[in-house]
Amino acid sequence: MANSGIQLLGFFLSLVGIVALIIGTILPQWKMSAYIGDNIITAVAMYQGLWMSCAFQSTGQLQCKIYDSILQLDSSLQATRALMIVGIIVSIAGLGVACMGMKCTTCGAGDKLRKSR
Repeated sequence: MANSGIQLLGFFLSLVGIVALIIGTILPQWKMSAYIGDNIITAVAMYQGLWMSCAFQSTGQLQCKIYDSILQLDSSLQATRALMIVGIIVSIAGLGVACMGMKCTTCGAGDKLRKSR
């Protein structure tokens, strides 16, 4: 039973990791820069993400703009986008394989020796 409990704990922790990976991919705070002029009222914080860029003004206004074309992006940003999506797909596939291999699941339960390998 302890082995099944540890497997379930690992499964749920990996599920939390995949959710965090997806949230981190979506959020626009990958690159941050700030411009503070002579007056604090004109302060602007710029956020650049994989999918959009945002400007947060000191007045509390947030303006976001989704990138129009993939052709105008830097090659490093395109590569990061692709690698994050591949990472999400591989993580979900690994989670599926791990789910089938756990002792508490009935997938392939006909031969317990084969499943334990």
